[in-house]
Amino acid sequence: MPDAGARARVDSWAWAVRLFRTRSLAAAACRAGHVRVNGERAKPATPVKVGDEVHVRGEGLERIVVAKKIITKRVGAALVPECIIDNSPPPPTKLDTPVAGARDRGAGRPTKRERREIDALRGREHH
Repeated sequence: MPDAGARARVDSWAWAVRLFRTRSLAAAACRAGHVRVNGERAKPATPVKVGDEVHVRGEGLERIVVAKKIITKRVGAALVPECIIDNSPPPPTKLDTPVAGARDRGAGRPTKRERREIDALRGREHH
């Protein structure tokens, strides 16, 4: 039975449960504000304990996990479900995501008019 008072650094724990490929990427995401623990922005050394909800935003997706077990050593992918409860929403399908600015390979740089159309599709304003 894991210690109920066990704590670990959020960057170390997120790396150990395979939310990030490296610990340094986990720490960088914390510093950039992409990691939240119980709704609060987390620094790399923020402690995580059993029952904490961790939100990780990256690569267009948001992962929402609840800490079920605190670990600091990286485990195999098969053991991750023992350590977290994954409450993440399903990823959007290809039909849900609009194609923004798709161009033929080798077509060169977009013209000024094409760039404005691409910006409009992406929701950016041009000045």
